[in-house]
Amino acid sequence: MRRPLIAGNWKMNGTKAEAADLLNGIKAGVAGMQKVDVAVCPPFPYLYIAAELLADTAIGWGSQDVSQEAGGAFTGQVSAAMLKDFGCRYAIIGHSERRQLNGETDALIARKYAQAVRSGIVPILCVGETLEERESGKTEEVVARHIDAVLDAEGVEAYGQGIVAYEPVWAIGTGVTATPEQAQDVHAFLRQRVAAKSKDIADGLRILYGGSMKPGNAAELIAQADIDGGLIGGASLKAADFVAICQAGEDNA
Repeated sequence: MRRPLIAGNWKMNGTKAEAADLLNGIKAGVAGMQKVDVAVCPPFPYLYIAAELLADTAIGWGSQDVSQEAGGAFTGQVSAAMLKDFGCRYAIIGHSERRQLNGETDALIARKYAQAVRSGIVPILCVGETLEERESGKTEEVVARHIDAVLDAEGVEAYGQGIVAYEPVWAIGTGVTATPEQAQDVHAFLRQRVAAKSKDIADGLRILYGGSMKPGNAAELIAQADIDGGLIGGASLKAADFVAICQAGEDNA
């Protein structure tokens, strides 16, 4: 059985003091939970705070991006080895905001995925369609392309060392959430896409839902057969809300 994961994506939010308060609140709130994995992905400058405050806990921490390069003259980038040096367990790869705002391609994202794996970091690969693509009936075509980029470049074995997060772009930060049935349909499709190459790897692959998951809808979403937790945006910035979602993962494990 796949163990649920609730991961918080803080995006570009917070101060040092706010980061510490949030981490302490989460640490206290999830103490005693044993059936769910919990992680936070703060902005790069605050990773050291996570490393300090979470060192004695089961809570993992990760980055919101990683370079496709191993190191060298790449101003402004952060390598997977550097993240590993800070104790990062996870790295978010290919978030829709980076695809849209930074022009990241599927090929580039596959390279980032590979660099994370090589450094012993678990990549969380984000896939998802825009509203226009959904309304045009292209959801499966789009997420298949996102999934296949890693399959084609690195082979199905790469999904034995990573996580996928389905994030419908039309539901990110909008307050609109895919219905549990809509989300489950896409999650099942993603798992089947990987299963066509390896059923064993597909069966073990954790696929998270990201797209306005909140305390009020988390339990119903996580209860779906192929939804293995959540990649949480806005709700991860409030300790009480994030802890409540973690509790939903604990209760549905």
